[in-house]
Amino acid sequence: MKIGVSGASGQLGAATVRELKARGARVVGISRTPEAVQGADEARFGDYDRAESLAAAYAGLDSVLIIPTTDLRPGIRGKQNVTAIDAAVAAGVDRTVFVSSAGTRDVPEPDVWASYYAAEQRLMRTAPKWSILRMNYYAEALAQEAQASLAHGAITGLAENRVAFVSRDDLAAAAAGLLLGEGHDGAIYTGTGPASLSGAERAEIIARVAGKPLGFLVLPGEALAEGMSKAGLPDVVVNTVLSIQQGFAVGGFDIVTGDIERLSGNPPKSLEQILRATLAQ
Repeated sequence: MKIGVSGASGQLGAATVRELKARGARVVGISRTPEAVQGADEARFGDYDRAESLAAAYAGLDSVLIIPTTDLRPGIRGKQNVTAIDAAVAAGVDRTVFVSSAGTRDVPEPDVWASYYAAEQRLMRTAPKWSILRMNYYAEALAQEAQASLAHGAITGLAENRVAFVSRDDLAAAAAGLLLGEGHDGAIYTGTGPASLSGAERAEIIARVAGKPLGFLVLPGEALAEGMSKAGLPDVVVNTVLSIQQGFAVGGFDIVTGDIERLSGNPPKSLEQILRATLAQ
């Protein structure tokens, strides 16, 4: 069986390639920068913005994992996701697995959930066999936020909220297990950490790991946006962060499942474990 990983030069893609190879799979890494693909049996060029390139990239694959890009321009990622799914179907790929987001629902652009919803709908309507792996928010992304926030004494949010942060490596292991396993057709899984943590709880964990005081501060959306703009962040980044924070506030990431262990065979790491490894670097 030949498995393609579309987005193989990114962090999640590279980790998934490693997991698949460790389990003895034959892997084709697909990327806009195939020279950056490591560990795969074969590297192919494929660009979600160039539909014609995906025909060759997906040719001969039995299964493909489609990992969305990090393109933040409104409407672009949704178009990219649909283009990739259409290309997999046209290439005759038997099974397509799409990496989506926890909380995905029918919302308008530029909400980040819009691009995932459009792709999930297209996948379910067109692919002969499909599975979806929705991911909670990356613990590694929170670690980056924590490093910046420690200097100011607080992490911020739009509202008191709960999030079940998940490790990127745990998600990659779950993706590999899903691609290699049986009985997953038509299934929607959600990869989460072992606990859903409030703002105060994650601030407490960060403070304990870093050995520095840190609190959680609820800000109005306008104040949060203004602070990011003053820090020099472009509007597209500010809008994306606000969209994610709104997702936190409405409970879209307040979900804990056993899907990481179910798919990978190992329990997910806790936020504290990930922070100790990440902040130590």
